[in-house]
Amino acid sequence: MKRLVLSLMAICTFGFANAQKKVSKVSSEEKSYSSSADQTEVGSWLIEANTGFGGDGGVGSTQFGLTSRDGKTSYNIGLEGGYFVIDDLALKVGLGYGGSSESGSISALTYKIGAKYYISRMIPVELSYTGVSVSGASENPSYVGLQAGYALFLGKNVSVEPGLRYNYALLSKDKGGISNLQFNIGFALHF
Repeated sequence: MKRLVLSLMAICTFGFANAQKKVSKVSSEEKSYSSSADQTEVGSWLIEANTGFGGDGGVGSTQFGLTSRDGKTSYNIGLEGGYFVIDDLALKVGLGYGGSSESGSISALTYKIGAKYYISRMIPVELSYTGVSVSGASENPSYVGLQAGYALFLGKNVSVEPGLRYNYALLSKDKGGISNLQFNIGFALHF
């Protein structure tokens, strides 16, 4: 799993460096073009992968994550996609899978629905609902999340979006609901 995470980080780093080189070669005519103008217009698509830092390190996310504490390992993988129904507003869905060695071996399937709005086409704000189906659990946690960040467009089809996310648990803590604050780095493809 560590090799997978390191490989993904290497690919993202190479892509970022390559995109920077291509952006610097843009002709003076193309420099007047607003790089985010087409990406957030009505009818455009968004595919996004996120990494999350912080939170409780458990399962139940549509982000990429790997944590190991006190001999217990947990991981999450997932993707999100969206469609711009009006300029700058995308309706999104996401799907994720995770597992943990805590209390034996548990797994979770996660789904997410929400809306993402780009303020001035560069400040994404997202409101979403996340549901988690945990194997063997009597009650499954769910969250309402609010996220804000900054979209750095590396070209016509790629953006990097660092941001902060707060997940409010709809279950009490004694039933498995844990609210948390996360720092995210999202990588998005725009079509």
